[in-house]
Formats: sequence, C-alpha cells, structure tokens
Amino acid sequence: MTKSRIFLYFCLSFIAGIFIDSFWGFPAPLDVYYLGGLILGILLISVFWPRKKIVIAGFCILFLVLGIWRYHQAESIIMNDELKKFNDFDRKITLVGIVDDEPDIGANTIKLRIKSKELKINNESIGVSGKVLLTTYRYPEYKYGDKLKIIGKLETPPVLAASKEASPAPSGREGFNYQDYLKKEGIYSVMSWPKIELIGSGFGNFLKRILFSLKNKLEESLNKIMSPPESAILEALLFGDEKNFSKDWKDKLNITGTRHITAVSGMNITIIANILMGFLISIGFWRKHAFYFAIVVLIFYILMIGAPASAVRAGIMAGLLLLAQHLGRLNSASRAIVFASVFMLAINPLLLRFDVGFQLSFLAVMGMIYLGPYFYEKFKKVPENFGIRLALTSTISAQIFTLPILIYNFGRISLFSIPANILIVPWLPLITVYGFIIVFLGIFFLPLSQILSWPAWLILALFTKIIDFISSLKFASLTLENIHWTWPIILYLILGWIIYKINLKFKMQISK
Repeated sequence: MTKSRIFLYFCLSFIAGIFIDSFWGFPAPLDVYYLGGLILGILLISVFWPRKKIVIAGFCILFLVLGIWRYHQAESIIMNDELKKFNDFDRKITLVGIVDDEPDIGANTIKLRIKSKELKINNESIGVSGKVLLTTYRYPEYKYGDKLKIIGKLETPPVLAASKEASPAPSGREGFNYQDYLKKEGIYSVMSWPKIELIGSGFGNFLKRILFSLKNKLEESLNKIMSPPESAILEALLFGDEKNFSKDWKDKLNITGTRHITAVSGMNITIIANILMGFLISIGFWRKHAFYFAIVVLIFYILMIGAPASAVRAGIMAGLLLLAQHLGRLNSASRAIVFASVFMLAINPLLLRFDVGFQLSFLAVMGMIYLGPYFYEKFKKVPENFGIRLALTSTISAQIFTLPILIYNFGRISLFSIPANILIVPWLPLITVYGFIIVFLGIFFLPLSQILSWPAWLILALFTKIIDFISSLKFASLTLENIHWTWPIILYLILGWIIYKINLKFKMQISK
C-alpha cells in the first residue's frame, strides 16, 4: 500500500467524521465518544504495530474522531456567538456595524450582511462581534464598507423560510432548514425592515472595496453595451447577478437544468476552466502555456466577481484539475481534490452538508476525472478541433456526477438537462472571456465595444432560443417533493459501482 493511498484513507476518515456528526450527531456527553475512539485507535496502533493494515485502521479511527471533534467545535462556536444572545428580545436594539459583503439586490428588497461592532440596549453600549443578515427596502442603496446605525429587532433565522424570495436556498429537500443554510456563512441572527442610518463609508477590506467598485463599473458598462434579455444572461454568467431575471426565466432555467450557467457556481467554474484549457491546447498552445493562461483567466475571473468564498473554493478545485492535466497525472488528481476538501472542511466543516456550491464543485471535478477519459475515448467520432470533444465529454461527465445532488437540493429532474447543457456549456469559456473583454473595453470605448458585442449577443440570443424551446416541451422536467437525504447516497453508491465496472473494462481495453 502506497503512502499516498494511506494518506487518502486518513483524509476520507476525517471527512467521514464530519459527515457522521453533521447528519446524525452524538448525544451528550461527547467526551465519552472521543475517549472511546481515541482508546480504540491507540490500542490498535500500539498492540498490532507489526500488522500494517490494522495500524492504518487505528489511525483512520483517530482521524474519524478528529473530524467529529472539528464539527462539534464549529457547532460550539455557534452556540457561543455574542450577537446571537440578543435574538428574540421583546424590544428593539441599536446596532452599529459594517456592510461586510456585496449587497444581494432583489427586485424590491436588498439583503445586507452586517458585521456588528457595537450594540446598544437599555441605554447601555456593549461591544459585540457577530454577523446579521438584514432585509430592507431596495432604496436607498448601500454598498460594501458602509458603516450603518441600525434600529430593529434581532431574530433567530426561521427553520423554514416563509417564501422562496425570503430564502435563496434550495427548496427540494425534505425539511429544508433555513437556519442551517445561513450557518455556513457564520450568520445566526436576522433583522427585517429596520430603521437604517448611514454614518460612514470606506470601511472594510481595501482590496475588496476596489474589486467591488470595478465590478460595479463593469456591470454599468454591460448594461450600456447590450439590452435585455441577453444583457441579463451575460451579467449573470460573468458576475453571478440574477437581479434582472424574471421569475418565468428562472423557471425555464430550472426546467432545462441550466440554472448553473447563470450563477458563479462551483460546477460552472470547474467546467469552464477545464474546457478553456482544452480549447487552448487544441488551437496550438503548448500544454504548459495553456495551463498558465487558464490559471490567469481563472484568477482574474474570481477577482472580478469580488472573490466570494464559494468562488475561491471552486477555483481551488478547478486549479488542481488543471494542474493534474498540465502534469499529465489526471489519475492522481482525485487525491489532491480530496486533500483540498479536507483543508476547506477543517476551516469550515459546515460546508459538507450545507453548501451546495462546495458539493457541486467537488462532484463536477470528480466526474471529469473518473468519467471524462471514458467518454473521451467513446466519442472518437466527435472532432477534437477547438476542444469540441473535450467540451462535450466534460459537460456530460460533470452532469452525471452532480445529478443526484441537484435532484436532492432542487427537487426537480430535468429530462433534457444533458442535451441542453451539451448545446450551451461548450460556448461558456468563449462567451466568458469575450464578454469580459468587451465589457472592460466599454468603460473606455463604448461605441467600439457595442460593435464588437454583436457576436456575443448572437450566441446569447441562441441560448435563449434553446432554453425557450426545451422548456416548452411536455414532460421537460419532473418535480419531486420531500426527497430524503438517503436517496442521493444510494444513487452515488450505485454510480460508484457502475464507474468501477466501466473503468475496469476501460483499463482492460487499453492494456490490450
């Protein structure tokens, strides 16, 4: 057994510990379970030291206990949150805080993530730290770094969101918990329709202020260059901003299984990065140069959208996949992805259960690693020019691997998801890079940018026609209610068995 395989088992054991505690938990006192696990692990290691497999099993138990401990530690931080202690008081409080992230702008409302600095209650000022999600009217607008004085009632987030507008989270799962959805962002308090007073600006991280300011200028440039609905699609694709989407259009995207293309999702970033590198190699770039160029584009893209944590995590996943392709070691990429996941989960163990973007980016990469080579070999008749075959196989592989988790989280099976994505996704790297170029150019040379935007407009118009047509078909999708969390696990076990058989047969064919 190689050292890398042993290390993989340790990583998987740590993830398993987080998984077990996040879904089932352990009744108090937890110290009994920690002590029992530690004793068992140390006993196996010390008594059976000459027997390598038993020793490895002992270390796996220790890493399992470590995962359980890390998740429980994250839960204890939530319980001891300073701001949370003032939730659900029968009187209003005065809170002074900073807008800590880019505002989430809706049609009639705006959501602000506030990092608290000071709280006043009963004429007594208290220094508190914590985050609150604030829902208020669309206008006046506030931006990242604004210092606000807020008067209202802090509340515990509802277990079930009152409406889909109230919760941007997935809605297909059984007993969806809005509290848990906010947990992963460190938000344990909400406030609705408070009185707000702007008392300062220019606070927060200097780099983030610059990035958000540039992003706003790019969005303004885009809206001058192109008209809806194409401008709304490009805005969502480039910046993950769906504020100009109608409910009807969002429904069409859900029906066709293409909602991910209009969001800065882990799945989207991973697919775009993989296809971009394949395209560059196909047009004559050396593999090394294609890798560096794709990495630069990936970093630039993440920075331009404000470098949200979800995009950074997806970028790390995609970057590792590109690195494996660059080194010609795609088979070992899965271990690097697992290690990266362990690193991210050690920082925030709540991601495993409550962050759909984390799940999708991980699964999309795994799909391209384990199914990509098989489909690439099977689709020999598809031309390799301009990375067409790679785009096709990457899309199909990622779609298959992410399908169970998409069904669980969104409660819908899109029967035409794969053909719709095959027609649209291969264009995403081109439209993303070209879109950024024309939008950036529009800041300085608007007339020229408007002329150059016609090819992008044509592709986006084609997107709308494809989505309109497929969504209009009868039985384009099936809606499922109350999906139990065991179903995706069963589906992934079946998928794992199928992939094992496919890869075994595929390797035998190659060896012959």
